[in-house]
Amino acid sequence: MPVFMLDSSTLDFPPVELAREDGLLAVGGDLSVKRLITAYRRGIFPWYNEGEPILWWSPHPRLVLFPDELHVSKRLERIIRQGRFRITFNTDFRGVIEGCATAPRRGGEGTWITEEMKDAYERLHRHGYAHSVEAWEGDELVGGLYGVLLGKVFFGESMFSRRSNSSKVAFVHLVRELAPQGLKLIDCQVETGHLRRFGARLIPRSRFTELLDRWASPSSALKGLPQAC
Repeated sequence: MPVFMLDSSTLDFPPVELAREDGLLAVGGDLSVKRLITAYRRGIFPWYNEGEPILWWSPHPRLVLFPDELHVSKRLERIIRQGRFRITFNTDFRGVIEGCATAPRRGGEGTWITEEMKDAYERLHRHGYAHSVEAWEGDELVGGLYGVLLGKVFFGESMFSRRSNSSKVAFVHLVRELAPQGLKLIDCQVETGHLRRFGARLIPRSRFTELLDRWASPSSALKGLPQAC
């Protein structure tokens, strides 16, 4: 299957069904707000390393979490009740994305969150699309996550922990904040063990894009996460 080169003069993407077996769909383009929003609504996201061109992905199958299927272990529920971490929303977006970029990766791999990516998601944050959840221990940021909220779908991007369970607590707070507003789906992108333990499951890409057509439209926007004062 060929990989498509994006034309910088248009926001169009090829159909996701034309992605390679590993999920790679297209190369090039830019990280403008309009292009990123167009991509997310079609089930496409950027993921590439420093020094590479922008790579656009649409994996099959897709790992997702339906909020009403969230599973929280008794141990994690106890940690949440104890208030071990103070949780905030949209209070330190840059701190969260930096935390994700510098978090140790398995196998010693470098980060895919380049300076270009950081700047792009900060623009999304300023436009009200990208959001962060912070976990604090006193005044120290010790964990969190960020992602993009479109309609009734939250597209998770990355999370980090400097204290055990901090990002997990942040994730549970995210779901419990948005679910009562009508959140329908959390995109987890690719499979990981801890998201599986939360109740995430794989669905076909075709089903995923059907759900995006239904739930990621601007007309179904939620109130969203609280904005920092």
